[in-house]
Amino acid sequence: MSHPTPVAAENRRLLVRLGIAAVVMFGFGFLLVPFYEKICEVTGINNLLKPDTVANTQVDITRTITVQFDANTHDLPWRFRPLQTHVKVHPGELVTVVYEVSNTRNEPVTGQAVPSYGPQLAGQFFRKLECFCFSKQTLAAGEKRTMPVAFVVDPALPADVTTITLSYTFFEVAGRRIADDAAGRRAGAAS
Repeated sequence: MSHPTPVAAENRRLLVRLGIAAVVMFGFGFLLVPFYEKICEVTGINNLLKPDTVANTQVDITRTITVQFDANTHDLPWRFRPLQTHVKVHPGELVTVVYEVSNTRNEPVTGQAVPSYGPQLAGQFFRKLECFCFSKQTLAAGEKRTMPVAFVVDPALPADVTTITLSYTFFEVAGRRIADDAAGRRAGAAS
């Protein structure tokens, strides 16, 4: 009866280790989704892609909150700005502000806005009822558009928070540009 050579036995052990590593990595990847959702829930950023619900509340006219607006793009050929830099609101009051965006590229571009809040705690009390951030936005070449954001600051906002900054960053969404770049690389490789 022949015994496996030391090299074959070592290869078998390596194969078993690699198989275990692959199973562990798959399990880790599978568990990341609920882990990510829980982190988003705890930090208050789980409301990026859906409208908030607002209970019927009374407006608290004894408090005034300043809401500041910020607009940014990340590697995106758009001009993006709020038409108002700030508003003063009473908690519970329904407010609508408008942002303006224009595509400076000579082709359609799709972007997705991601909101953030300062202080971060404010995100839990900032209820957006209508927002361009709920869906991807596609702008034609040279198109200019105004986009509303309707929100309510929850009266449960801690009393020591008197200023909230709502900041949006638009990111380009993978699509036509990536497909065009890939086609260009294939054409260059074929030459």
